[in-house]
Amino acid sequence: MPVNERKPGAESVAKPLLRIVHCFRAALGGVFRHVRDLATAQAEAGHAVGIICDSLTGGPLEERLFAEIAPRLALGLWRVPMRRQAAPSDIAATFRLLRQVRSLDPDILHGHGAKGGAYARVIGTLLRASGVRVARIYSPHGGSLHYDVTSLGGRVYIAAERAFARMTDAFVFVSAFELATYAAKIGKPRRPFRIVRNGLKPEEFEPVAPRGDASDFLFIGELRHLKGPDLLIEALAKLAGEGGPPPTAVIVGSGDGKPGYEALVGERGLAGSVKFLPPMPARQAFAMGRIMVGPSGAESLPYIVLETIAAGVPIIASNVGGIPEILGEAAGQLVPPGDVTALAVAMSNARKQLPEAASRAAALRGRIEPIFSVAAMASGVSAVYDEVLDAAALTKPHPASNR
Repeated sequence: MPVNERKPGAESVAKPLLRIVHCFRAALGGVFRHVRDLATAQAEAGHAVGIICDSLTGGPLEERLFAEIAPRLALGLWRVPMRRQAAPSDIAATFRLLRQVRSLDPDILHGHGAKGGAYARVIGTLLRASGVRVARIYSPHGGSLHYDVTSLGGRVYIAAERAFARMTDAFVFVSAFELATYAAKIGKPRRPFRIVRNGLKPEEFEPVAPRGDASDFLFIGELRHLKGPDLLIEALAKLAGEGGPPPTAVIVGSGDGKPGYEALVGERGLAGSVKFLPPMPARQAFAMGRIMVGPSGAESLPYIVLETIAAGVPIIASNVGGIPEILGEAAGQLVPPGDVTALAVAMSNARKQLPEAASRAAALRGRIEPIFSVAAMASGVSAVYDEVLDAAALTKPHPASNR
């Protein structure tokens, strides 16, 4: 249906349907998952949705996920090269995207992550300068907030975030931790903001049982230092030195760091007990391990932790970011980030006491199910859009032929 038509039976006072464009960089990981779920929910609500993201990341799994969502994207899927670090090529890409976004005539430009947020807010500001009414929404998803403010790179990125804050109409934070970090490093948002936590689909709360040949431990994530695969490998080496059956592990993911981690496995004498596999759906991977390990050095509100708990899989995770907000009273189970010894102790205890670990996992699953849902996430984001559009009168009543 044209985007400015109501759904059958809708009340005349219903909010207008919108044209929404999401912009983010990497076509992998939690941000990719977040945007897919949010865009799907918005499309199902009748909005016209489009996605702009990087063309340099992703693999067969991501291509399949794009193919699944593409039919729902009335405004299309647009992929352009986006480097992780700021580069001169960003300027040319911004102006190419400006022409494309202008043709989509969006009501909402929603940027996710540091790079996606920069593109969306600059393009939205240029459109506003030319008289186009569009709301600029920003969700950090960690991004620049992970940088140390005392480092040169950190100072550059924080300065950029402060400049982009002036081009932002509203902020959406995925955790109280993320909001607090933004306020501490950049400053308290001076525009409307809201905490909207990541959510899962109802079917994701079905338990996943380990296969008969499942490994002791499982890691799922991008293979880079921030996610801690090196810490997992070092902890496995400590466990192997205790004697008894050698610990086994499956590491699922991709990234530039993979060759280095494979080499580290060999150096620690773990080649026969650690297997690397390419990215796959998380619930498929869960059956391959009995205990999930997430030794990240920084997070906002990681999907993989939510997905693991929802599947009833025991988890050992770092005490970082918004993870304590997920675990609630059970946050005392978390291990200090970067502490290989503490990680190895927690892994050893869980392996020796697997029934108790499984019981704790079941209790955690019951805690998060009523809190972290896709429906609640989509509703929270919609409330942010409504507040900004109502306050600024930015919606554009175009004829159906132009929509």
